[in-house]
Amino acid sequence: MDIYLVGGAVRDTLLQFPHSESDWVVVGASPAQMLTAGFQQVGKDFPVFLHPETKEEYALARKERKTGSGYTGFEFDTQSTVSLEDDLLRRDLTINAIAKDSQGNLIDPYGGVADIKAKILRHVSDAFAEDPVRVLRIARFAARYHHLGFRVAPETTALMARMVNAGEVDHLVAERVWKEFSRALGEKSPATFIEVLRSCGALKILMPELDKLFGVPQPEQHHPEIDTGLHALLSLARCAELTPAVEARFATLMHDLGKGTTPKDEWPRHIGHEKRGVKQIEILCQRLSVPNACRDLALSVAEFHTHCHRALELTPKVLLDTLQRLDALRRPERLTLFGYCCTADSRGRTGMEAIAYPQANYLTCARDCVAKVDTKALVAEGYKGKEFGEALRKRQLQALAAFIADYRQIDHRKR
Repeated sequence: MDIYLVGGAVRDTLLQFPHSESDWVVVGASPAQMLTAGFQQVGKDFPVFLHPETKEEYALARKERKTGSGYTGFEFDTQSTVSLEDDLLRRDLTINAIAKDSQGNLIDPYGGVADIKAKILRHVSDAFAEDPVRVLRIARFAARYHHLGFRVAPETTALMARMVNAGEVDHLVAERVWKEFSRALGEKSPATFIEVLRSCGALKILMPELDKLFGVPQPEQHHPEIDTGLHALLSLARCAELTPAVEARFATLMHDLGKGTTPKDEWPRHIGHEKRGVKQIEILCQRLSVPNACRDLALSVAEFHTHCHRALELTPKVLLDTLQRLDALRRPERLTLFGYCCTADSRGRTGMEAIAYPQANYLTCARDCVAKVDTKALVAEGYKGKEFGEALRKRQLQALAAFIADYRQIDHRKR
């Protein structure tokens, strides 16, 4: 048997990009030979084996034949006569269809090295169109390597558009969409993922609530970029600079979904978009099976991001109610993520990428002020039940009133 290093490990080594996994393809071997050599079989659809020591994956070279719709309708041929070139031909991108032998020599039958040098994401063959997951993978790779200058080849974008028009993307299950989406959100340039999906028409199928934002105008005096969809992507880019947290990046991208439901005769204003956005996020999250942590933060950001923008103007009552609705007293780490999202929203506007945003820190300080109210003292004073709750709220409001007065005095001195 001949064993080759393939896929991401070869690609990222050539790119000098960090990688953590190594995949191998075995040519000229049978499952029985692999088992005799001590490998453990784990693949169900086609033979994949774990190395007895490294536990890395070794897959038998294979051919594939499309037998149905979606990404599960395949038959596999893993006979020992399948060549390395046959195996590489079925891969998605040319940059992923490069192999390395035991002597360190590259086997590159489809021009992957040239495309790495040209910084192009190009499909290997028309077999790409048989697996709709590849539309998501291309978009994710574009998000990963955008900062290196990579772009999707025009002919690949055209092929993806034909797949969308043929209904292939409709067969993607929610869990797989979210898996690729969440991984893309963790990349260096997550907004590129959305741009690529939109360029081939897949965004309209997978996330119509988000796709509707493009072409919807906002007041130019507040949003020089005007387009609501562009603002969502600019905000996501700013959030990616602030935190690697997928929850925050998702919430930032979703924060203005309500503007996609504003009647055209009300444009460019979007009164009440916050609560309308909550409903849109609930629909999207249910359809894509979004985890609760991402969903809940997105709902909070959608409903309360304008409260955060006006934080310095809020009365003690509204400020306390907002902190409680955000569950900030019990979950201060979530308030931190909320602050990142609102900061990103403020900076996600053309020409305002580095604008100061003291509101996030203001909310954190207000939260800390409320948290310092001594509940044990209230118990010692004999408060309990309903009276305890009323007394606690009264002292929290008093603490916030003092905090606001001190902040404004300090701010006035600075000016």
